[in-house]
Amino acid sequence: MNDWTTSHDRVIAQRNAEGWTFLIEAVRDLRTTGAIAPSSKSLARLLTDLVQEHKAQPLNVLEVGAGTGSVTRTLIPRLSSGSRLDIVEANARFAARLRHLVRTHPRLAGERERVSVHHALVEHLDTDRRYDVIISGLPFTNFTPAQVDTIMNRYLQLLQPGGTLTYFAYRGTRYARALTASRAEARRHRAVEEVLAEYQRRYATGCWTVWGNLPPANVWQLRRAARVSAPAALDIMAGAAS
Repeated sequence: MNDWTTSHDRVIAQRNAEGWTFLIEAVRDLRTTGAIAPSSKSLARLLTDLVQEHKAQPLNVLEVGAGTGSVTRTLIPRLSSGSRLDIVEANARFAARLRHLVRTHPRLAGERERVSVHHALVEHLDTDRRYDVIISGLPFTNFTPAQVDTIMNRYLQLLQPGGTLTYFAYRGTRYARALTASRAEARRHRAVEEVLAEYQRRYATGCWTVWGNLPPANVWQLRRAARVSAPAALDIMAGAAS
C-alpha cells in the first residue's frame, strides 16, 4: 500500500511539475509552445494509436514538437520491439527534459539507443531515415502560411510511401483570434487553415475530436500515397525548395 501511494504521489508531482514547466515556456514564447497545458492522456492515446495498431512489426517513428513529453510517455510503451523513435524539439529546455525522460524511462532500460532526441527544427533535421509514422505536436496556427507549407512538405519527404502523419489542431482558435487579435493576425490564421485544408483534401484518411483536452482538439491522420506519382513527387520537391 505504501509502495502504491508513493508511486501515485510521484506521478502526481511529476504531472504538476510538467504543467508548470509548460506554462512557464508558454509565457516565454507562446508562438512556439502553442498552448498553456500539455496534451491530455486521451489526446496522447489517439495520437499514438497507429503505433499501437502495428505492435507486431518494428517501425520508424518521428515525434515533432514533443514539449515536456506528455505524448512521448504514452508513445514509448507502445513501440514494438525493434522500433526506432526520433524526437525533434526546438525548445532547448524541453529538449533537455526529453533527454532525461529517455535516460530514465524503465521501458527503455538496456536499449535507450532506440530513441534519440534532436534539439532542432524539423525543417533542419539531418537524417536519411524515412518514417512509417510521424506524430506532430507543432502549433501550426501560430506559424505563417509559408512555414506551415514548408513543414508539411518536409513531413511528406520524411514519410515512407504509405506512411502516416498524425497531428492535432485546437478547436475554436479562429473565433478566439477574431475576437482578440488584430485583423492581420486573423488573416494569417485563416491563411494557415487554408494551407492545412489543402493537405487534408489531398491526403487525409480520418479526423476525430478529443473533447476532454484543454482546449478540445481535432486529430487528423494524413497518409502519403504508397506510390508517389512523378507530378506529386515534383510538387513535394518544389514545395521544399520554396
